[in-house]
Amino acid sequence: LIEAGDDRMGSPAHVAVLSWSFWKNRLGLDPAILGRKIMVEDVPATVIGVAPPEFFGTQVGWTEDIFVPLVGWTEDIFVPLAMEPLIHRKSYTSNAGYKWLQLIGRMKPGVSMEQVHAEMNVLFRRTLEIEAADRHEATVPDWSIDVAPAGAGLSRLRDQFSKPLLVLMAIVGLLLLIACANVAGMLLARGAARRREMALRISLGAGRFRLVRQLLTESLLLSAVAAALGVLLAYAGSDSLVRIMATGRFPVELSVRPDARVLLFTAAVALLTGVLFGLVPAVRALPLRDSGRGGETRTRRLFGKSLIVAQVAFSVVLLTAAGMFVRNLASLENRDLGINRDRVLMVALDPSHSGYQDDELSRDFERLLARLEELPGVRSASICWMPPIAGGGSDGTASVEGSNVHPYVYKNWVAPRYFETVGMPLVAGRDFNFQDRVGSPLAVIINQTMARVGFGAANPLGRHVTFDGDDHRYEIIGVVGDAKYLEIREATPATAYRATFQQTRPASQFVIRTAVPPVQIVPAVRREVRDLLKTVLIGKVTTLAEHIDASIVQERLIAMLSSLFGALGSLLAAIGLYGLLAYTVARRTNEIGIRMAIGAQRIDVVRMVLREALLMVMAGLAIGIPFSMGAERLAAGAVPDLRAGDALTVAFGVAAMLAVGLLAAYVPARRAAHVDPMEALRYE
Repeated sequence: LIEAGDDRMGSPAHVAVLSWSFWKNRLGLDPAILGRKIMVEDVPATVIGVAPPEFFGTQVGWTEDIFVPLVGWTEDIFVPLAMEPLIHRKSYTSNAGYKWLQLIGRMKPGVSMEQVHAEMNVLFRRTLEIEAADRHEATVPDWSIDVAPAGAGLSRLRDQFSKPLLVLMAIVGLLLLIACANVAGMLLARGAARRREMALRISLGAGRFRLVRQLLTESLLLSAVAAALGVLLAYAGSDSLVRIMATGRFPVELSVRPDARVLLFTAAVALLTGVLFGLVPAVRALPLRDSGRGGETRTRRLFGKSLIVAQVAFSVVLLTAAGMFVRNLASLENRDLGINRDRVLMVALDPSHSGYQDDELSRDFERLLARLEELPGVRSASICWMPPIAGGGSDGTASVEGSNVHPYVYKNWVAPRYFETVGMPLVAGRDFNFQDRVGSPLAVIINQTMARVGFGAANPLGRHVTFDGDDHRYEIIGVVGDAKYLEIREATPATAYRATFQQTRPASQFVIRTAVPPVQIVPAVRREVRDLLKTVLIGKVTTLAEHIDASIVQERLIAMLSSLFGALGSLLAAIGLYGLLAYTVARRTNEIGIRMAIGAQRIDVVRMVLREALLMVMAGLAIGIPFSMGAERLAAGAVPDLRAGDALTVAFGVAAMLAVGLLAAYVPARRAAHVDPMEALRYE
C-alpha cells in the first residue's frame, strides 16, 4: 500500500493502488499488473498493490457515475496526495476552484468521542469565522459538525436507507407475527382433530411429555423447512433489491447476500417461533378427558378467534403503512417541478481526453446542436452543465447591483434553447443565443425566486450581478419560471443560468426534446456524435423522466416492499380466517343440520357464518386502527416528508381488510348453507 515515502511533492516516481473491483472487472485479477504502469488522468503511475475486496474506500457502496462527468464517487484507483496537483492540471472533470480536502483522523488511545467532538467544533468555528471574513459577512453561521466512528466507512447509502429500512424491518416483524399466528391457528385446529389419536397413544402407554415433544418436533420441523426456503428466497431477493437501488442517480456496488450472522439470526428466529407458536397448540392437543362427540370447548374457540383478531389488527397496520408510502410516492411523482419531463433525451459526453482545444470544442458542439435539431422527430436540442434534479451542483452567494442583498444562488451553465427544451417558461427578457460567446458581454438569466429575493418588485432586466469567487459583472437578460434544482422535495432555490459558450470550455450534457419516444432517436444521435466528434466519449444515455425517477428510488423501493408486505399480510389473515371458519363449519355440521331441519333457511346460515367473521374482523379493526395511527407517526418521524395523520390511508386499510374478511368468509358460509340436514344428522 501507499507509504509515507511515496507521498513526496515533486517525486518523479508516481505509484497507485487499485481497488479489488477495478482489478477484477477491468483487469481480470491479473497478478502481472503489479509493477506495471497505468495512466491516471494522463499521469503515469506504477501499480504497487491491490486493496482488499471488502474495502470500498471512505464512501461505501458507490460506484462510478458516468451520467454527469462532473459528479463521481468512484474510488477505483488510490494515489498519493502529492499527485493531486498533476491530476488537477490534467483532468477536465476536476474543479480547480475547490479549496478543501476530506480529512480522516485516527484517535489517540484514551481519547473519547466527546473530546474529539468538542475539539473539532472549535476548529470548525474558526473556519467559519475565516470564511465569513473572506465574504465580508457580518454574521457567522451557527453551524456545528458531528463525529462518528469510521470503522464501517462513510456511506450516503446508510444516510439514505437506514431509517426507512428500520421501518421496513418493523413491518417484516409484524408480517412474521401474522404468519406465526396463522400457523398457530392451523396447528390448533390440527391438534383438535388429532385428540382421539393422542388419547389412543396415551392409552397405549405414551407419556404426555413425550407427546408434547413429538408435537413440538413437528412444529420445529415446519419452522426449519420454512426458514430454509426463506433463506433461498433471500439469496435471490437481495440481488433484486440491490438492482433496484442501483437504478438510483448514483449506482451502487454492494454485496448483501446472507452471511453467517444473518443465517444464525434466521435460525434463532426459526427456533424461537417454532417453540413459542407450537407449544400452546401442542399442549392443547393433549386430551385431558375423552372428547366424546368432539365438540369444541369455549376456551379453544376463544383462543382461535383471538389469533384471527390479532392477524386482522396487524394486517390493518401493514395496509395503512403501505397506503401511506404509496401516497407519498405518488405525491413525489406528481409534484410540479417547473419543467416538462416527458420526451426529453439526455446524452452525457466526456471530452476530457478527446484532444480538442477549447475553441474547437465550442465550435463543434454548436455544429452538433444544429445537426441534432435537423434529425426527424427532434423539436429542440441544447446543453447544460447540470441536469435538473441531479442531487448536486454549484452554489454560492451573489451580489446585486445597487443593493446590499447577497442572495444564496445555485448556478448552471446552459446553451441556447435550454429552457424551451426542458419546458421552463421564459417570463421576461430573452433567451441566450449563439452570439453570447467568449468575448461578448457576460449575460445571465435568473429564475423568479432570485428576481424576487434580489430585486423585490423592481424589474431585474438590465441590472448586473456578481458571483462569489468571480469578479466579472453579469447583465441580467431574462427571467425564467421557477424549477427544482437539487431535489424534488426542496423548495425552489434562487438560480442563475449562465451562457455555457461564454466559458472557456462548454458544458457537455446534451438535452434533446423529441416529438417521438426518445428511445427511437438514440441510434441517430450516437451516429451524429461519432461522425462529428470522433474522439469524444459517449457516457450514459437516458431520458429526463428516468433521471428524475432515479432520485426517488428510495421511496419507490419502500412503497413496493410495503405494498408487497401489506398484500401478503392480508392474504395470510384471509387464509387464517378462512381456515378457522371452515374448521368451525365442519365441527358444527350436525348443529347446522339441526337448525335447517327445524326451519332455518340458507340465508340464515350464511348470515350466521358471516356475522361470526365480521365480529372477528371488527374486533381486529378496533384494535388495529389506533395502532395504525401510532405507526403512522413513528414512520413519519423516520422517513423524510412522510405525512402522518392521513385518515384516508387508515380508511384504505380498514376497507381493504373488510373486503378481505368478507371474501375469506364467503366460501365457508356458502358451504354451510349447502349442508344437507339428513346427511348432517347421520354424520354422528
